[in-house]
Amino acid sequence: MFWFKGQSMGTGKCNVKNYNRQLMNLIANHKAEPSFLVSHELKLDQAPEGYRNFDVRADGWTKVLLHPDGGR
Repeated sequence: MFWFKGQSMGTGKCNVKNYNRQLMNLIANHKAEPSFLVSHELKLDQAPEGYRNFDVRADGWTKVLLHPDGGR
């Protein structure tokens, strides 16, 4: 259906540096809450488990925060 509708697709990177300061200010002023993307928080020694789940595209694994000191 994609082709029949005459749609096109492109790739590329977002210029993150252009948006860092703006996003930081939104978060600091409680106007943006990016934590909803985080599905799991793991200790650093659990990183292999996280990578395995991403590799197999396990349900519910969207974004993982790794904590080097083991805390949350």
